[in-house]
Amino acid sequence: MGVLRLIEDSRRGRLSQVLKVVEYALFLAGLCMVGYDCASILGAQYFQATARARLSRSLLASSAPPPAIPRTDRWTDGASIGRLEIPRLGLSTMIVEGDSRRDLKRAAGHIPGTSFPGQPGNSGVAAHRDTYFRPLRFIRTNDEIIVEMVEGSFRYRVTSTEIVEPQQNRVLYPTSDETLTLVTCYPFHFVGPAPRRFVVQAKRVAAASSPRILALR
Repeated sequence: MGVLRLIEDSRRGRLSQVLKVVEYALFLAGLCMVGYDCASILGAQYFQATARARLSRSLLASSAPPPAIPRTDRWTDGASIGRLEIPRLGLSTMIVEGDSRRDLKRAAGHIPGTSFPGQPGNSGVAAHRDTYFRPLRFIRTNDEIIVEMVEGSFRYRVTSTEIVEPQQNRVLYPTSDETLTLVTCYPFHFVGPAPRRFVVQAKRVAAASSPRILALR
């Protein structure tokens, strides 16, 4: 009996050690995940702040009138191209060129292959439903959308919203007039990869105005 008790105590001791190691490993894994999330959030906030500051400085320093149609040759992948605002919703986010995972962590992303704001055609902008485009769940027809760039400030009015399947890319087809299409995942409160897409379409309602007015806000 004494030998059996010693063996049992030894097994319990080894099990206790294993459980402690597993507990420690899980704690470290959780700590790393929290650290990664915090670093991603802080990195996105830093990018937004510095991109806003650069845009404001560029607008204040620009003395030439904005061109009728914005140039696009200076926008490489990941470059900041402007700022998108929906005043009624309090939504304000920078826009970068591209819609990769890295791009959408830092800002809203201009969808490659679509027109740029201020150009004829359909300009597509995407962002995550749980970050920059979260306020879109409250969007309404006739809401004003402003895209502010060095080339000018472009105003749009929301004309429609719809929910589509991910493969329905018709919402990004070229248009004859200046259209702005915002895309995010749907439902907004879905846990995990959302199965559908929420789409907002808006039409441009005014010509480019002086960007310096908006730069000081």
